[in-house]
Amino acid sequence: MMEANTFNLIRNKLDVMDLYGYEITEESVTGWEFYFIRHKLDQNRAKKIGSINVTVYRLLDEGKNVGNANASFSPTVTEEEIDKTLADLYFEAGLVKDPVYKLNDKQLAELPEGQAPDVAVISSDFIKAMNRIPENDAEYLNSYEIFANAVKRHFLNSNGVEYTVTYPSSTLEVVTNARDESHEVELYRMYTSGTCDENRIKDDVTRVLGFGKDRLSSVPTPKLGSYDVIFSTEAAAQIYSYLTYQMSAGFVVRKYSDMEIGKPLSSEFSGDKVSIRIVPQLENSSCSFSADSEGASITERYILKDGVGCGYWGSRKFCQYLGLDDCSNAYNFVVDGGMDSEETIRSGNYLEIVEFSDFQVDPVAGDIAGEIRLGYLHTDEGAKIVCGGSVSGSMKEAVSDMKFSAETVQYDTMVIPKVTRLKNLRINGAE
Repeated sequence: MMEANTFNLIRNKLDVMDLYGYEITEESVTGWEFYFIRHKLDQNRAKKIGSINVTVYRLLDEGKNVGNANASFSPTVTEEEIDKTLADLYFEAGLVKDPVYKLNDKQLAELPEGQAPDVAVISSDFIKAMNRIPENDAEYLNSYEIFANAVKRHFLNSNGVEYTVTYPSSTLEVVTNARDESHEVELYRMYTSGTCDENRIKDDVTRVLGFGKDRLSSVPTPKLGSYDVIFSTEAAAQIYSYLTYQMSAGFVVRKYSDMEIGKPLSSEFSGDKVSIRIVPQLENSSCSFSADSEGASITERYILKDGVGCGYWGSRKFCQYLGLDDCSNAYNFVVDGGMDSEETIRSGNYLEIVEFSDFQVDPVAGDIAGEIRLGYLHTDEGAKIVCGGSVSGSMKEAVSDMKFSAETVQYDTMVIPKVTRLKNLRINGAE
């Protein structure tokens, strides 16, 4: 860890520089890490690391523009290195020219710092969850890694805006195996969260073991052409992430999105209309805190309501370019559930894709692209397990008639419908 006076030393040096402003963020992370092969502990270690990130701002061109630069200081930094780095930042900030904007100057309401999370308890909960997963000789855990962290962040800017928050941030990485007489399938999952939700981990990893078993008996995906696709795993979060970015101030300013307040996502809707809200605190999120990285208070608010834009989110710079002084970045999003149950959404003919070699929804263009590793094809003739081929389409088109369940599920910083159905995506088969 850094010396206790390093933060104040940097702050004092910044105060005497010819700057428009500055931001300092000191972060310390205390963590435990465990590495298991099967259920045998291979190695474990404790860690305690710290860093200080500094951003400096300079007025340029007689106050018309502002430039910035940032750097992170290591725990072993010397005063000589601090001086050199700050001089470099001052020079680099002169190379960036953005229209002038103000740093946050609105004092925060007193934030509860919170108690430091007990990484020992969090780690124990993960180990208990993994030991509860049913296995056999054909479907089993190959290995898993646990990272439980307690994060403390202290922020201060040149306008005197200051806060300290403490929160948990954990990661679980799991590799599962399924095998028969002639084949073996390996599947990977990474779970990020605040603490450990034992029941959710157990249920989801058990489901993944079932995916591996089904993959062994799959057949090539047929050429389906235009077909309805159901998303019921974490890949669906990318669908809703695309929609949140449509109301990002940065995307709107840079013309990546043409959304605005009062504008609908589509000219006509025949499916469910999406409502998404920002929440500062989300239970078991790895980013559950009430102030953003620039010292702005995060307030609960809708950015999309019934498919219509109603609020922006983003960095101080881009929000001010839209004329918004009371705005913030966002880390946790909640998507309201739809009108129908999961069972209703799963009616008729559809392809449910649960495993991808790769899946992406382009945040700007909305293009959908994924390579199918495992899916369940439902037709009038019944259901069969398929693999191979690809799915493609466009969220700009799909948003008008998408359907999603009333039931919801949480994937770290996002709560989304448990099941999402997009119509008429293109399925290129593997036959």
